[in-house]
Amino acid sequence: MNVRVVIIDDEPLAREGVAVRLTNYPDFTVVGEGGTGAEALALIRSLRPDLVFLDIQMPDMNGIEVLEQIDSATVPQTIFLTAFDRHAVAAFQVQALDYLLKPIDDERFETAIRRARRQLELEDQNVFREQVMQLIHSQADVTAERKATRFAVRIGAQLAFVRTPDIDWIEGNGDYASLHVGKKTYLLRQSLQSLEAKLDENEFVRVHRSAIVQVDRIRQVTPLSNRDCELTLVDGTELRSSRTYSKALWDILRRLGL
Repeated sequence: MNVRVVIIDDEPLAREGVAVRLTNYPDFTVVGEGGTGAEALALIRSLRPDLVFLDIQMPDMNGIEVLEQIDSATVPQTIFLTAFDRHAVAAFQVQALDYLLKPIDDERFETAIRRARRQLELEDQNVFREQVMQLIHSQADVTAERKATRFAVRIGAQLAFVRTPDIDWIEGNGDYASLHVGKKTYLLRQSLQSLEAKLDENEFVRVHRSAIVQVDRIRQVTPLSNRDCELTLVDGTELRSSRTYSKALWDILRRLGL
């Protein structure tokens, strides 16, 4: 891993102190330096560094104001440099990775570098997982006939797969969906409409604007007076099937001889 670093401090000696210490870490490369908030904004936006050592107090704007002006999607990991311990609280309010008091202590510098390395490695893993998940989901969309047989889900820091035959029902909530598998629930970043297109229509049926059910999991269907239906699944889960989707539900039940 090569960590691209920008150092921002209005004191040249402070910048030099950080740069000299970084020579002890071959995987950290200084790609830019500056002494003002304006220079910090320009360097961060143009170079997109992985890590920034950023002075909190500068003549034109402080380091916190600098980060507040950077788009949240491109804010780099940040270690603040400050002569005042009271700035630490404000630093962490803008999600700083760490802060170092000046003059910098070598042991604290080592701790900050270790923390930065761990966080950046975690980000690399998350990016990799997202790419894998996008690939899997895109492959499921290749043709209408080729239905998804599994979905990639994130469990903490791990990537796992849920087989579609194991899914009891799916609950939609905007751009997210919850896969209910036995007593477990997995969150998936896909809309219910997107998932519906990827599932085999002979195995899954949309019963509500916020629910898809695996047909084999339906134990009982109770018609209601308002043309809705109440579904009871084999595990005892009760769901409402709205009249908007009742025809599709009865069609698949008749087709399957249920």
